[in-house]
Amino acid sequence: MSIGTVDRVLHNRGEVAESTKKKILKIINELNYQPNILASTLASKKSAVFATLFPQPPSSDGYWNKPVIGVKKRISELQQYSVELVQFTFQQNNPQSFVKTAEKILELKPDGVILAPFFKKESLRFIGELKKQNIPFVFIDSEIKNADQLGYIGQNSYQSGLVSGKLLDLMLPSGNILIIHFAKEMDNQNHLVQREKGFYDWYSKNSYDNHQLFTIEVPDTLDEKWMEPVVKMIDNKNIKGIFVTNSKVFNVGHLIEKYKSAHRLRVIGHDLLKENITCLKKDIVQFLICQRPEEQGYSAINKLFRHVVQKRVVPKENYTSIDIVTKENVDYYKEFK
Repeated sequence: MSIGTVDRVLHNRGEVAESTKKKILKIINELNYQPNILASTLASKKSAVFATLFPQPPSSDGYWNKPVIGVKKRISELQQYSVELVQFTFQQNNPQSFVKTAEKILELKPDGVILAPFFKKESLRFIGELKKQNIPFVFIDSEIKNADQLGYIGQNSYQSGLVSGKLLDLMLPSGNILIIHFAKEMDNQNHLVQREKGFYDWYSKNSYDNHQLFTIEVPDTLDEKWMEPVVKMIDNKNIKGIFVTNSKVFNVGHLIEKYKSAHRLRVIGHDLLKENITCLKKDIVQFLICQRPEEQGYSAINKLFRHVVQKRVVPKENYTSIDIVTKENVDYYKEFK
């Protein structure tokens, strides 16, 4: 029995007599043989190219710098496998920026893609093209259900909304609540929609009679004019609590510090940005809901690697923790310090 015959059976190529094939497969099973992925990769001298498509962080402290840390860490560990990374970003408030950047990825024809499906309509068109080219893709941070993705890494956004609703309800047994979206085209931003839905569902099922809920969208915070309609709503609707659906809760912190009438508010937001931590420590924000973005980036690359290079079956969903952070425990989240 030659090495060439064994190789053809292992890689399912070429013709081998059925009786010989059965003998080889029996020996493989008895020995519990596992292919040497590293040796195979080095021998073929092929590299896997993975592309990431993330929102462009507005600053060096922005949230979307954090998943990149995890992505680069895992890539550095895979140098011996000749895995390459090409990073792409799009503007957070510009769906067309997403479209143009996605076209560049399609031209690259990578072996796998990690994307934040920030804009649902544009994301669906993009992944439709990825599927035509048989390019596997992983969602990070937010999820589109039943899109034939290889997997999803991130929080369950709906459950995160439920958690936020319960926390604010515990702080405010009665009183009206304002949900603030610091974003454009809200109906196209899937993860924020799911957080809002979970939040509303908590109150509709548990405590609706004691509260009225209102929602406002703030598409631009380049100057402080956005504060005027928000403060007017706070005063006119007798708002006692605020839920911010993304990482820009620090904007509410600035508002509270400027307007005395807002000092009584109870506030919940998302993510351990430096400005948010400052608000937390000043007790301007009472809770931050966090999701370990570095871990998400690391796990997303690992999922692609296992599927593309190691040819392993990977789980569809990898929900990360929904961490509740207060000023009393924030210093123990050392990775954010």
